[in-house]
Amino acid sequence: MSQQFDVAVVGLGAMGSAALLDLARRGVRAVGFDRFHPPHTLGSTHGRSRIIRQAYYEDPAYVPLVQRAYERWDLLMKETGVPVFQQTGGLMLGPRDGLLVSGSRRSAMTHGLPFEELDSATIARRFPDLRPEPDTAAILEPHAGILHPEEAVAAALARAKTLGAQTHLGTTVEGWSAGSASVVLETTAGRFEAGAIILAAGSWLGDLIGGALPLSVERQITFWFDPPAGMSRVSPERLPVFIWEWAPDRLFYCLPDVGEGFKIARHHEGATTSPETVDRSVSPDEMADARSLLERFIPDAAGPFRSAAVCLYTNTPDFHFVLGPLPSEPRVTLVSACSGHGFKFASAIGEVAADFVTVGSTTLDLSVFSPERFTRT
Repeated sequence: MSQQFDVAVVGLGAMGSAALLDLARRGVRAVGFDRFHPPHTLGSTHGRSRIIRQAYYEDPAYVPLVQRAYERWDLLMKETGVPVFQQTGGLMLGPRDGLLVSGSRRSAMTHGLPFEELDSATIARRFPDLRPEPDTAAILEPHAGILHPEEAVAAALARAKTLGAQTHLGTTVEGWSAGSASVVLETTAGRFEAGAIILAAGSWLGDLIGGALPLSVERQITFWFDPPAGMSRVSPERLPVFIWEWAPDRLFYCLPDVGEGFKIARHHEGATTSPETVDRSVSPDEMADARSLLERFIPDAAGPFRSAAVCLYTNTPDFHFVLGPLPSEPRVTLVSACSGHGFKFASAIGEVAADFVTVGSTTLDLSVFSPERFTRT
């Protein structure tokens, strides 16, 4: 016999845990499934620290969503007492008219965000750990900072369960089908029925929607290095989070040392893979590549190698999110495929997903993220 719920959430990483929590806040009978035991290191929601920023170079359309995310992260911290956010400020560095700096400037000006624009000499003076080239400019935004993903997911799931949500961890959703009265989920823990479902399965999303959207999975590596002995300047008290366009349309990002080493990673440029076949080992050449970026741009952070982690980006062709009802079945809401820049939005996306499955709409303009953009003829 099927167990019945108002809403089922498939995948309990960043987006799914936030959606389950927001449903529980509303008193909705909700159940969540994850094939692993989140927070875990096998998908896209791990890495000890993530950047949150407002002057969004990708598109000004993201700014209202991330502003709402700040409010919802603050709510989670008030509810749970877990400090998931640390403000450091943020730098977007690169050519003045390049993708990163010009896009950040555009978003800041469109939405009236506070920011400073710095030239190379000013960057070097104010942030002596960095080695900008003569043509480097930067957008400095004060409200950027660090989110702690594992702590955030754990706190959201714990709070959701306190408010009455059920979870089935170590449970794989093998498929779903839409009936006249409900959506049926077949899982390794049995059959469940729900009035609506939220698919937040990240790199497993493509299988769950039968290839209905053009998604691809990309392997990504993050690295941590210990600063050389006696060097403490790459701490968040002295250095903000930053993204650097070091060659045309090529980016890497860094987070200061919060006690686990200085973090660096390229943004995109990874190999196409799948969650089942991804190579989770890290080669000496890949490690050397990360070190070469440090030695060139942040030499004070180029100390002993500490650790590395492999994660997955689930990309769309335009690298924008997929948020909204599945075109072929409006009772199914998609909140995955965030193309490697979604975690910061999770607290707001959880609210948006809950809106879709409870009232059928949201007050935010999310048209740029609609799944329908890939199905229009």
